[in-house]
Amino acid sequence: MSRNPNKQTFPAPHAPSYYAATANPAPERPPLAGAVETQVCVVGAGFSGLSTALSLAERGYDVAVVEASHVGWGASGRNGGQLVNGYSRDLDVVESRYGAEAAQALGAMAFEGADIIRERVARYAIDCDLRDGGVFAALNTRQLDELKSRAASWQAHGHHALQLLDEHSIRAHSNTDLYVGGLLDSRGGHVHPLNLTLGEAAAIESLGGVIYERSPVTRVVSGSRPTVYTDGGQVRADKVVVCGNAYLGKAVPALRDRVMPVATQVMATEPLDEATVNRLMPSGACIEDCNYMLDYYRMSADRRLLFGGGTVYGGTTPADIEAKLRPHLARTFPELAQARIDYAWSGNFALTLTRIPHMGELEDNVYFSHGYSGHGVTTTHLAGRLIAEAIDGEHERFDAFAMLKNHPFPGGRLLRVPLSVLGSWYYQTKEKIGL
Repeated sequence: MSRNPNKQTFPAPHAPSYYAATANPAPERPPLAGAVETQVCVVGAGFSGLSTALSLAERGYDVAVVEASHVGWGASGRNGGQLVNGYSRDLDVVESRYGAEAAQALGAMAFEGADIIRERVARYAIDCDLRDGGVFAALNTRQLDELKSRAASWQAHGHHALQLLDEHSIRAHSNTDLYVGGLLDSRGGHVHPLNLTLGEAAAIESLGGVIYERSPVTRVVSGSRPTVYTDGGQVRADKVVVCGNAYLGKAVPALRDRVMPVATQVMATEPLDEATVNRLMPSGACIEDCNYMLDYYRMSADRRLLFGGGTVYGGTTPADIEAKLRPHLARTFPELAQARIDYAWSGNFALTLTRIPHMGELEDNVYFSHGYSGHGVTTTHLAGRLIAEAIDGEHERFDAFAMLKNHPFPGGRLLRVPLSVLGSWYYQTKEKIGL
């Protein structure tokens, strides 16, 4: 892998992140120019769009991907890099809202996204620092009881690569005084997300797909052969798949009020010595805690601690990311309280009101998927496979998501942020007083 982790200059296409500084070489892809015909046009070259395009290309479809900036520019190339199985709401919540049949269908697919990533990394020899193991960490007994219920629920749906951890055994994964226990998911893990997107893009092109960068979509016109328009050209296709997620903008008005952009921040420390890494995070698994406003962290391949959190509703970037995250880092690992921070960046994910991914058809021949609500690395890969199945005539699994009711945020774009902040304040207050 070509890397110079101490260099602090970045290519314009990406946020000033550790990932951009350590990205694998990638070609500069041309913008869309003129009229193009294809079987399927995918809007967005993040994980959702790339997974959809690759799933379709593997099935023999001609695919064109239209990206506003560059492959992996949005959340897919900026996130914490954690392969977190399941959804942002547990399966018992899915069952209470939508019924046992829906819970059974979603439960059967809850771990598939991470498996798809592993399959593709192996098949296409993608160099992205993939490592197994993810831990949900409990800060109190209530959270630990919830993890026990989650494990039982997942096991009831056939997912058994799980191990409950007590306050002693969790130290093999995160050697801190914070946690009373946790849940190890051996089918979880972590990855260099930008390099994963670049590898998947290359795989699409190896199968004959085409990717247009620097081509923001201005509108999508439905019909028997829908058309995707940019300032420089248009793509006419048999099917269109919209995968803009938090960065879709105004291109598809029908989707704007169905998700809310939420900013999360990540920072990367200076490289740590091997003894420190082995002492603080012996197993190499990634960690996320169970708070409503959670912290998440992992070690990079070059021994930097990548530490994230700092959720901001509405998608605004804090004035000082390091100042926002450093107290959380110091609380977790006091010996790193003064560690040098070499990179700090922000990015947006898309939240739905239900916290369940939103998939469906806008009109005949126009599909969409968005709103993974913090579980995007894995669920995007599942979504891409499900959309490809539906386009190929296999609707059952896609329909399991598409049939779930989704609601716009109350108060529309004006009030969705303050109302969400009020809700988050309520849950954080409960956590602080131990409820």
